[in-house]
Amino acid sequence: MQLALAQAALAGAAGEVPVGAVVIRDGVVIACGHNAPIANHDPSAHAEMQALRAAARILGNYRLPECELFVTLEPCAMCAGAMLHARLKRVVFGASDPKTGAAGSVVDLFAQARLNHQTAVQGGVLAQSCAAVLQDFFKQRRTQKTTFQLS
Repeated sequence: MQLALAQAALAGAAGEVPVGAVVIRDGVVIACGHNAPIANHDPSAHAEMQALRAAARILGNYRLPECELFVTLEPCAMCAGAMLHARLKRVVFGASDPKTGAAGSVVDLFAQARLNHQTAVQGGVLAQSCAAVLQDFFKQRRTQKTTFQLS
């Protein structure tokens, strides 16, 4: 999760919402990603999607059954769907997302027994650190917005 937090910091430094993700297979980092929808003009350029795309390219297969994905924020429905299609072995996330989380906060796509693949999910890993990165980012954005409005 520390590597995912480092990716989140890269996103934040670029003005993106600071979310980072890392794909690991057999204890080895395969790919990393961070949020880049603004820079890429792509609503699907979430950290998880970036990491999944990179891992699939590196491994030469869109199926990633022996891989685990670590992400700083609970995946949204789009990302959870991609993780299930990739057939990840496990997803580990840090902070819960009470507005768009699809691993239990709003919905739980991973708990759908009727789906053809089941991915293990673990949440709350370094949750306070992951949440703090997001809270600091949005606090700074609100402060900047207020400063610009006062000028």
